[in-house]
Amino acid sequence: MANTRQATPPLLRALNERTVLEAIREGAPISRAEIARRSGISKPTVSLALRSLVDARLVREAERGPDGPGYGAVYFEAVAEAALVLGLDLGARFVRGAVCDLGGTIRARQDVELASPDAEGAADAIARLRASLLDATALDPSLIDGVVAGVPGVVAADGTLQLVENVAGLEGRRLGDELEAALGLPVTLENDINLAALGEQWQGVARGVADFVFVSVGTGMGSGLVLGGELHRGRNGAAGEIDFALVGIGETVDPSAVQVSELARELVGLAADPRAVFASARTGDAGALAVVNEVARRIALHLAPIAAVADVELVVLGGGIAANGDLLLEPIGRRLAEWLPFPPRVAVSTLGEAAVLTGAVAVGLQAALENVFARRAAAPA
Repeated sequence: MANTRQATPPLLRALNERTVLEAIREGAPISRAEIARRSGISKPTVSLALRSLVDARLVREAERGPDGPGYGAVYFEAVAEAALVLGLDLGARFVRGAVCDLGGTIRARQDVELASPDAEGAADAIARLRASLLDATALDPSLIDGVVAGVPGVVAADGTLQLVENVAGLEGRRLGDELEAALGLPVTLENDINLAALGEQWQGVARGVADFVFVSVGTGMGSGLVLGGELHRGRNGAAGEIDFALVGIGETVDPSAVQVSELARELVGLAADPRAVFASARTGDAGALAVVNEVARRIALHLAPIAAVADVELVVLGGGIAANGDLLLEPIGRRLAEWLPFPPRVAVSTLGEAAVLTGAVAVGLQAALENVFARRAAAPA
């Protein structure tokens, strides 16, 4: 019983401070009275929590109120610079990076081309990119709480990368451990399409949608599945490997860029890259429209099993193919409506090529918020 009494005040203090901090993050600039009203905590308790959070440099007085000068009232805001997050998107030919503060503001963003499209070249490029991004922010490098990197393939439970096709040398590699050693920071690896789904959930077309799938079609194909508002990874971390959804059906149903060119040759004898095919379709060219129609059918074939089993509300179309949403959304949606009793809505990604990086920042930001508060809660009263 004595131990319980000793533990209760710190626990209550931590709970109150967390509640007050969340109220400030959601409503800043916000007054003491408004914090008490929103949180249901008494004003004296709010004042104690505020004093502690200000001393910890997690909260500060805001210069202005929500409608301008406060005329004597004191307003508070979270300190965005209390920690930083480094988000990365590793592709076959590039690495994209961004540094984000706790307020969700991107302080610096850069893309670098890989000198060599292999694991060693990627690790070197990431180290250089980190230094360049921090120089651009002019902030203390020690403020970085952690790194979240989007990578192609499946991140296994032991940290190895599997089913990686477009970056040589990554298959079976523990890239996260290597990056931690090179950067001196905790590193979280996540499948890039999973992160794209989380990016759309945070700042894109899937905001407020609990059940949806993000489907990326470009040089390859992949998907990220969000159910009940949470990313679904599956037992092996391989949920969303949509390339295997229709294995064994006896026909080619790949809608990726290479297959668009193949279809153009097979259907209408047109030797053209995907961009030219879709451009011709916009002019009303019958042959190009036939290719587009087949691509839409193939995409719908991959979506139908997911929609039937998971009953998602929304399909977000991303990757290079998303630039052709004006041609594809209607035929994809029409086929899903024909095949399914409860077809999902289909929309184009609003984040484009920034979707993966946005998701990486979102994951890192959530962890950083937990970490800065945990450090504060562990500090002496």
